[in-house]
Formats: sequence, C-alpha cells, structure tokens
Amino acid sequence: MAQPQSFENAPINWIPAFVLISTPLAALLIVPYYLWTHSVSWQVWAIFAFFMAWNGLSITVGYHRLWSHRTYQAHPIVKWFLLIGGTLAVQGSVFDWCAGHRLHHRHVDDIYQDPYSAKRGFWFSHIGWMLKNYPSGHYDYKNIPDLKADPVLVAQDKYYALWILLANIGLPALFGWMVGDIAGTLVLAGLLRLVLSHHFTFFINSLCHMFGTRPYTDTNTARDNPILAIFTWGEGYHNYHHFFQYDYRNGVKWWQYDPSKWIIYGLSKIGLTWDLKRVPDVTIQHAQTEMAFKRAEKKVATFSGNLTSDFQVIKDRLNSEQQAFKQTIAEWQALKTQAIEMKKNEFAQRIHEVDDKLKDQFSGIEDKLRNHAQQIENLVNHLKGKHV
Repeated sequence: MAQPQSFENAPINWIPAFVLISTPLAALLIVPYYLWTHSVSWQVWAIFAFFMAWNGLSITVGYHRLWSHRTYQAHPIVKWFLLIGGTLAVQGSVFDWCAGHRLHHRHVDDIYQDPYSAKRGFWFSHIGWMLKNYPSGHYDYKNIPDLKADPVLVAQDKYYALWILLANIGLPALFGWMVGDIAGTLVLAGLLRLVLSHHFTFFINSLCHMFGTRPYTDTNTARDNPILAIFTWGEGYHNYHHFFQYDYRNGVKWWQYDPSKWIIYGLSKIGLTWDLKRVPDVTIQHAQTEMAFKRAEKKVATFSGNLTSDFQVIKDRLNSEQQAFKQTIAEWQALKTQAIEMKKNEFAQRIHEVDDKLKDQFSGIEDKLRNHAQQIENLVNHLKGKHV
C-alpha cells in the first residue's frame, strides 16, 4: 500500500501535465482570437457539435459502460465507432482508463488506493491526480484480463500516440477540408472540443463526489447531480452508479436525462447491442427505502431533546414502520427463494410462465417498499413542521 510520503514526493507526470495545462491555455488565447478575426460557418459549428457528442458518448457509452463495467455487449461496428471517439477524447487508452476506473470502484474514497479519491480534495480528484506520478496511478492491468484478450484494444494501447495524432489532427482536418475550413475546424472541433470534453468528464470525479443527493447509498461520496448529467451525457447520476455499477443505466428514472442509456437501448432494438444488464426495480426501491429510514433516524436524533408527546408518537410510528419494513424484506427474500425453486422445477420452455407468475408478486413487494419510503417521508415532514 502506498505511504503518505510517496504522495507528497511524487514526481511530475510530464506528458499529461503538458497536455492538460497547455491545451486550456491555448484555447483561452486562440479560440477568442480566431472567432474575433474569422467568420465561422454553420458547417464548422455542426462539426464541433458532432465531435463533442462523438467524443463524450464514446467515453460514457464505450470506455465506461461497455469496457469498464461490461454492462452490455456490442457489435464490432459500434465498438470501432466508440474506440475511435474515445481516442479522440485523449483520456488514455481503454486499458489505462478502465484499469484506473475499476480501481476507483474497488477502493472508492481511499486516499491512497483510489486513483482520483475525492477525499483528497477537489483539485486532486478533478485534475491533480494526473499531473504527478502518484502510486495510485500506476496500473498493473491485472484487473482487466478481459480487455487484454481483445487484439484491437491491444493495438490501441500499443500505438496510442499514433492513434491520438490521427484522431485529433487527422479527423478534424479531414472534416475541415470537406467543408472548406481546415483551420476553423482544428480550432473548434479540435482544440476547444478537447478542453471542454476533458473537464466535463473530470467533473464526474470531482464535483459529482461533492455536490448532489445520495438517494441510494451513503457508504461513499458519490452523488446524483442532474445538472452535471446534462454536461456528461447522463453520467451525473453517480450515486446510483456507484451502488449499482453493473447496470447499463445511470439515470434510472424515466425522467432523468441519460442519453447514453437511450443510445444503448436504442441500438439493442436493431441488434447492435445486447445483453443489457439492469438492476431489478424492487432492488432499487429497497435501496431507496433503506436510505429513507437512515435520513429519518438522523432527523429524529436531531430532535431527540424535545421529548414532547407529539415527538414520541412520531418516534413510535417510525419504529412501527421499521418493523413493517423488516417484514416486507422477509417476504421479498422468501419470494426470491421461491422463484429459484420454481425455475429449477420447470422445463426451460415454461420459464417465461414462471416469470409472468412471479412478476405481480415482485411488483407487490416493490409497492410495499415504495409505501414504506413515502410513510417515512411523511413522518419526517411532519417532524420538520413541528420544529420550524
């Protein structure tokens, strides 16, 4: 395990440091000057928008949900599109990105083992972890055996510098030549796009571990932040992701902005993605209800000095609701056991009949859990009203 002194005396990581410091400075100087002195066509702005989307979605749909977490399977055409777009992002090879990200999930918030631990502060988790050769940033690739078996990913890692040059200079120049403005496309779809996409992604490591809500778990610093979801193609629902990391969705509610989820799902309808992994609704509702109880207990503890009769009634109702919640969980566990036994005893062609038979029962458990959460919320609101 890394020691404190090895972090304090870490040497500068020269290549990433040069790229991450020089590109924002160049963008601040070049982009305003270019826009002031040149007329930029709508075609160039369209290319900029396309590259922003291609770049960003290749990280979320590709590097993150496909390769890091294996939340779905994809056709080679989809993989190639995401691999080129991910290279365009200049965030490391798939090997580096995924090895580091898997370590982040395994050791989340550990200040010495999480590569971009939010516990080390905003600067470190946002960009500082890449500027020096910290021990937590040294990956041995032991946690990516599945990726190392892919010859295309091996080639990207081996010739990564060449891939970057072709993607970040060759592609913008090609598109610029097609619309008759190579310089403008390099400045906007090349430089400006790179800087913006870098920091939008970095916000997940930093701000999304500092600001937002924790509706599913409080065992780590990850937050759900709907504002950041807008800039990160749905990655802002980070509290959900850290609790249910093998779900292809981050924004699990129908109204949550998660275009990465919609694209993966949409591609599955035409056979380009498959084996989409989803956490059952009842499991999600269970996590939300658990957190509702935790919040209620904290709130009750806050007012525990006011031992009024009204307060005692609320406390008794909370205890009663907790007992009912435990009974619902026992029913759920029994139903899961029953489901396993029924599927063992049925012929394969009748499994769908078993699923249909159990669906309503699981839905009933989910409704009970949702009702528990609502009752707790009502109790907390009532408690707040009494102590305004």
